[in-house]
Amino acid sequence: MMAFRHADGRFPFLWEGAGQPAARWNAMGDEPVQYFADTPDGAWAEFLRHEEITAAEDLATIRRVLWVVELEERSCAEPRLPESVLTGGTDSYEACRAEAGRLRAQGGQGLRAPSAALRAGAAGGWRVNGGLQPGPVREGRTIGLFGARPDLVGWRAAEGHPHDDLLAKVRPLAGSGSADPGFDQSAGAAVKGSGYSRGSSAWTSLT
Repeated sequence: MMAFRHADGRFPFLWEGAGQPAARWNAMGDEPVQYFADTPDGAWAEFLRHEEITAAEDLATIRRVLWVVELEERSCAEPRLPESVLTGGTDSYEACRAEAGRLRAQGGQGLRAPSAALRAGAAGGWRVNGGLQPGPVREGRTIGLFGARPDLVGWRAAEGHPHDDLLAKVRPLAGSGSADPGFDQSAGAAVKGSGYSRGSSAWTSLT
């Protein structure tokens, strides 16, 4: 499968050793966990959620590289945690890290879980039918692979910042352990005609 990951353009797109900041599936000092999303929106949403960016005017200050990486998904396990924990705020991280440790101890190479950054049903993307229309409801997923992964191949897909229509799809980090009403995909405005480009991101193509 093809997966997506954002990164600071000054650095490689994967972690190779110690020093990775603590996150949902790793504590500081753990071996690296390589985080990926199954859609570009999911990758951008992870950044927006982590940085708690909610205002459209702040998006223009972002400049990140979006990488497309080829993965073999069959090695990923499903964590045994409630969805409220898998998508919760920072107070849910300890339970997630313990579960990642359990999977590692069993010889697991990685995990696959619901996207914590995208609201329920918000990974549908766009389609063209009489202009640009919201795509079907789809759940976003996160993939975390354990350890350094020199075997993975990635491509720079774009550099820039996400489109402002993504802001409504991001599940807030603060208080996110509460029930998520989900994203109303039908609320996405259709864009008529082929001369207007609207999508999940605004970026400079590198390919």
